[in-house]
Parts: sequence; structure tokens; C-alpha cells
Amino acid sequence: MASTDSAPTPDARERRALCDLFARLGPSAPTLLAGWTTHDLAAHLVLREHDVIAGPCLVLPGGFQGFAERRQAALARRSDFPQLVARVRSGPPAGFFRIGWVRALANLNEFFVHHEDVRRANGLGPRALTPDVEAALWRNVRRGGRFLSRRLRGCGLEVAWAGTDERVTVRPGTPALLSGAPGELLLYLFGRQDAADVEISGPPEAVAAVRGTHFGM
Repeated sequence: MASTDSAPTPDARERRALCDLFARLGPSAPTLLAGWTTHDLAAHLVLREHDVIAGPCLVLPGGFQGFAERRQAALARRSDFPQLVARVRSGPPAGFFRIGWVRALANLNEFFVHHEDVRRANGLGPRALTPDVEAALWRNVRRGGRFLSRRLRGCGLEVAWAGTDERVTVRPGTPALLSGAPGELLLYLFGRQDAADVEISGPPEAVAAVRGTHFGM
């Protein structure tokens, strides 16, 4: 793993918790990702970290993504679920995914969001998070909000950590306000809009623009 058992980093904790949930639910449980079971998601996570050719294609457009999807499907067909889960649980391989800022940003986002993809699809709602995880997720909301909301047109967007004074403008213009706990905000910004427990307020046209936008990668 990326950290010791005595002091696991937030991304390592989310990784471990997701693997525990995989083991409890088995390979055929649903996820929030259309058409994906837990087996498919486990294959995706292995491909992302271990396939140096197809992994980077996951975030590229068009044919690159199609190539990655075919490799992922082939990986899922030839690998049993416990094998995939064990590989995810073993932590990131040496190299890029062990770099500190990658763990804190990309890996934490990946494992938190996909953990919730499984939880929410199986009847589990928002959970209490430790203060350090909440703070780390809020940092990632601040860092990634502008990119993840890039498709929003016709209004600005402010994002607020509910119950605190923390607020950030992620898109200029007459704003709608998106408020909630950091993890719920991150889920919304990653396109899990129906599952995220957030409030949207502001001018009606701005609220409508936010509700009509597909957020995420």
C-alpha cells in the first residue's frame, strides 16, 4: 500500500474500504456506472494502474477510450473477481501512481468516487468521514472544480462546504451556489448528480443551467 497500516493516507483508506466492500458484495453487484458490475469496476481499477498502454487512454477522447474499454473488457473476462480485488488491494505499483500529489489528488478522487459508486448503488447513503478525509476532499473540490464544471454555460458557479465558511468560485458569472459536504460536492462534480446529497440555490436560470449540465471528466 501507499502508506503504513499505522498511518494510512486518505486514498489508501478509500482503496481498502472499497476492496472490503467488493469482498462483501461479490462480483455481480450493481454500481452507479451504467452497465457495470463490481467485477467490471475492479477490472477498470486494475487497468488504470497496471496497463501502461491502455491506462492513460481512459482519460483521452474518442478511439483512445474505446481501445481502453476493449482492454478492460478482456481483462475482466480472463480474470476472476478475487484476483482483481487482490491486485487493487495491493496498492499502486511503483511509479506514477505512488507520487504524493497523484495519491492526494487523482487516486483519492478515483477511490472515493468509485467507493461511492458501489455504496450508493447498493442502498448505502452518505457516510461520516474523518476530518482529514473531509479536508482532503475539499482541497480536491477546489483544485478540480473549474475543470469538472467546464461544460457549464450561461452562469457562474460557487461551491460551498455546508456548515463552514469555506466557499470557492469555480466558474465566473452570475452564480448558482452548490453546497454540501466535500464528498457530496465531489460526487456531484464527477457527474454523480442524482446520487449526491447537495443543495443548489441562486437565480432560477442559473439553477436550471447547473441542473442541465453534465459535470465530470
